[in-house]
Amino acid sequence: MNTAERFMVCASANRVLVVDDEEPIRFALKATLEASGFEVMLTEGVPQALERIQQEEFAVVLSDYKMTPVDGLEFLKAVGRVQPNCSRLMLTGFADVTLMIQAINQGEIYRFLVKPWIRDELVNAVREASQCYRSASLETALQAEMKLMNEELRRLNGSLSEQLTQGQAQKRELERLNGALHENLRRSVELCLHTLQTFHPSLGINARRVRALCSAMADDLRLPADQWRVLEIGALLHDIGLLGVHRDLIDRWRENPEGLSDAEQALIQHHPVIGEELAGFSEDLKDVGTIIRAHHERHDGYGYPDGLQGDDIPWLARLLAVAVRYAEHQYKGRDAVFEITATRGAEFDPEAVRALVRSLPQAVLPRQQKGLLLSELQPGMVLATSVYNTQGLLIFPEGRPLTENWIAKLKAHDRVSPLNQSLQVFA
Repeated sequence: MNTAERFMVCASANRVLVVDDEEPIRFALKATLEASGFEVMLTEGVPQALERIQQEEFAVVLSDYKMTPVDGLEFLKAVGRVQPNCSRLMLTGFADVTLMIQAINQGEIYRFLVKPWIRDELVNAVREASQCYRSASLETALQAEMKLMNEELRRLNGSLSEQLTQGQAQKRELERLNGALHENLRRSVELCLHTLQTFHPSLGINARRVRALCSAMADDLRLPADQWRVLEIGALLHDIGLLGVHRDLIDRWRENPEGLSDAEQALIQHHPVIGEELAGFSEDLKDVGTIIRAHHERHDGYGYPDGLQGDDIPWLARLLAVAVRYAEHQYKGRDAVFEITATRGAEFDPEAVRALVRSLPQAVLPRQQKGLLLSELQPGMVLATSVYNTQGLLIFPEGRPLTENWIAKLKAHDRVSPLNQSLQVFA
């Protein structure tokens, strides 16, 4: 991706279009968002908004639900057709859960916000939507670049018989292009992981823990290079399907999965399917998508989404399943191993469990992290990520223990200029 393309993405990432037929609401939204650094444009109706999105690029479109001649959902569908990378948010005076789940599942909107809105929730939702637009736009540009390189590689491969006469020069060119393709794929995977970690930092660090476990198991099992690569990328992207799920629901699922409603359970249990679809952006990741889809299947057939059993579950997915459970486990060391070992033959493949136990001494896992509110910080805690103010200046570096004095300084900074990031501490 060239510098001009990166500049265009960055320039558009702060632009928000607000659509509401009530003038006081439009101006209230404009004042709130501009105070947080966004460039805000207003339109009072759907026809004017549709005309504007045909002419200008926006990172976020924030629309009321009740509008004429079409409602906000139909309008945001039209926005998605014109600007697919644009993040679409809807304001509604009522909470129709069925409508929300259906719209989010189908990719028609990024998030619902209920009137009257809470200022911090609104600003954080727009900021996350803007980051989602930035990541999607960069990924689109990377995919276009990959497509061009694939076409070039196919052209070179198609005329390989003629090029053989040209000797080692052509061979080196093919090696360069193949290396560039692998590098481009690696960058795309890292971009997806960065998007996940921006959206929910705990999911991002957990993905890196799962990758470390899977690499150790692949080494212990002496997997072929192609299977090793599929397992490693699957470990990094196994939770990518959770990007469409609200963070509060993800946190409640991770803490108490039995406490979710049937609709919430259905939404969570669909995330491996979404993960498989997202991994399909590259033909090289087809096998990765397969193991992502199956990593919540159980050996006894009571898993999801397809109820696969035993050897019907792909072998790499069975390895990924035990790595995910160990990495997420609330216990440590022997207690985690005991819990996983106790469920072998029911939840987990016994061979996969044995591979995990053998490889644990060689696995080097990143430390677990958890997100906290500013009010929850305590002296002695250690920040896992550096804290920056809204101007990008470093306030507090990662890895240094917190003291009462530093916590007070962080709170003082937040009162003057609210911190625009979650606070991650080592668990």
